[in-house]
This record gives sequence, structure tokens and C-alpha cells, in this order.
Amino acid sequence: MADSILNVGGHTALVTGAGQNVGRQIALHLAAHGARVIVNDYFAERAEEVAREITAAGGEAMAVAADITDRDAVNRMVAEGAAKFGPVSILVNNAGNAGATPTGGARKPFWEADRADWDSFIGVNFYGVLNACAAVIPGMIEKKDGRIVTIISDAGRMGEVRLEVYSGAKAGAAGLTRAMARTLARHNIRANNVAIAAINTPGVAAARAGNPEMAAKMLSHYVIRRMGEPDDIANMVLLLASDASSWVTGQTIPVNGGYSFAL
Repeated sequence: MADSILNVGGHTALVTGAGQNVGRQIALHLAAHGARVIVNDYFAERAEEVAREITAAGGEAMAVAADITDRDAVNRMVAEGAAKFGPVSILVNNAGNAGATPTGGARKPFWEADRADWDSFIGVNFYGVLNACAAVIPGMIEKKDGRIVTIISDAGRMGEVRLEVYSGAKAGAAGLTRAMARTLARHNIRANNVAIAAINTPGVAAARAGNPEMAAKMLSHYVIRRMGEPDDIANMVLLLASDASSWVTGQTIPVNGGYSFAL
């Protein structure tokens, strides 16, 4: 792997929300290509399982449970990871959806929801990204090397019916990334977004299996007639974290099977 342009050996990577699904695969990809990985999840047992999977395959990983909406907890996590592996030079802001413990009203129309319901989306998708970036950027500046990849959604590019607050939070994270790219480029720090559509996680797969009509309708929205897989997202994140994308910053790159061609 040392001869590959995708090699990220020598880097410490922090992946938030890495205890399952897309985040898990991103952590596995980065570790397989040489990174030392801090596996974050709200639930300790999920983070620990992924860290064990990485070390069993010969990689280096540590699990740190932290709520990324809690800035102090994020700062402690980054300090703990740096003490073991060195400063974070790859950050993947993956944690999202409605957070680890969404409120009962998170799926209501936003005009019927309470502020706490809005915070389920804004907390993890915007403040969580702010917290993680604020925690790692000083170390990246000191090292003169950093790669920040934020997982957003096509909802943040196009808007999504019944997901107005989520769409707004993801659009906010995307704008934050573009501004960071401008601010931090002089420190050799790059920042990009990956906008994803529906991914074939176990929950989505179960729903599709139980409702073939819904599954067919979902697929009709994708010009590549298959669901996205966690590997599809992890491949793009690896590219953006590696030297293969050394002249790419401030971009939002869709990985969506052709769900949308919007700029």
C-alpha cells in the first residue's frame, strides 16, 4: 500500500458516528490504507466492535464514545486520540440523521415540532460538525496538514420533502466546509463535502424487502439501477482524504447513483 496514491499511512483519522453502516465502512477503508483510526460513536459498544474489527485485520484503531453535540466531550475525545496516535490530520464528519437519541417529534412537520425536535437534526448535523472541526483544526494548523471530509446529503443540495430542518442543517454544514476551505488552504488543509443519497444499510434493506413496491419506486429515482452501498461512500472519502485529491478543496461531490444532477 505504500506505493499507492491512496495510501494514508502516517495519518490519524477521526471518524464520527463510525459504529455502524457508512461510518463503519469509512473507518475500515481508512485503516486498510494505513491510517490510525479513532472510531467514534455515541454508543461505546458499537465503537468498540468496529475498533476490534480493524485491529483483527492488522490495523490500528481505538474506540472513543462521545456525543458530538457536546463540545467538551469532543475536545476530550480528540485529546485522548492525539495522546495515543498523534494529532488528527483526517477528520470525517459522518454522524448524522436525527442523532443517536432523536426526539419523538423529529419527524413531524417542522411547524408542528418543538425546538427540541429541531435540535435533533441541527445538533448532530451542524453543531456536531462545528465541534469536531474546532477540536482538530489547531493541530492541523500546527502540523501544516489536514483533510476534512463532511458527509452531507442530497437533501442539503436540493431540499427534501418533510425533511426541511435536516436539509437546512446539511446545507449549513456544506457552507461551513466551503468557508473552511477558503480560510484554511494557506495551512495546507483541505475541506470537502460528500453528498449522498439513500444507502443500502440493514434498516433500508429490511424495509425494501418488506415492501417490494416501495423498493421499486425507490430504484426508479436512480439512473444507476441499484442502491448505494457503504463501500461507495467510503471509496470517495478515501480519495478525498488521500493525496490523490491534493488539488481539490471546497467542493461538494455527489455520490448518489444519479439521483440528482443538480450543481
